[in-house]
Amino acid sequence: MTLENYKHKERKKGKHASSTENRRLVWEFVIWPLILEVNRNYFTLQEYHIKRDSICENKEILPSKVAGGFVSLLVKGILVREKNIYSIHYKLIPYMRKKVHLDYGTVIREINTKK
Repeated sequence: MTLENYKHKERKKGKHASSTENRRLVWEFVIWPLILEVNRNYFTLQEYHIKRDSICENKEILPSKVAGGFVSLLVKGILVREKNIYSIHYKLIPYMRKKVHLDYGTVIREINTKK
């Protein structure tokens, strides 16, 4: 492959990279702002849908990307589901009380550390 062809060829992300990107996007634009907005460590499915729809409209993000990221957060254990209530991991509650900006990288480090 020549250098010109290489420059024009668009590189696609792998499955792991795009899953991480979707989780990060959902956490930083939808879930964490929603948690700070409702001021409690859980939210209902209806609250999530309202926040998701407004973010999708404002940032021009596909709802399917958000849905994949949301499910992935559940699988990772960052979010926990009980009926129609979703709550954040218990180690993230102190950050919520302090109302700090909590990025995805800090979330992963925090829930994976053993204390």
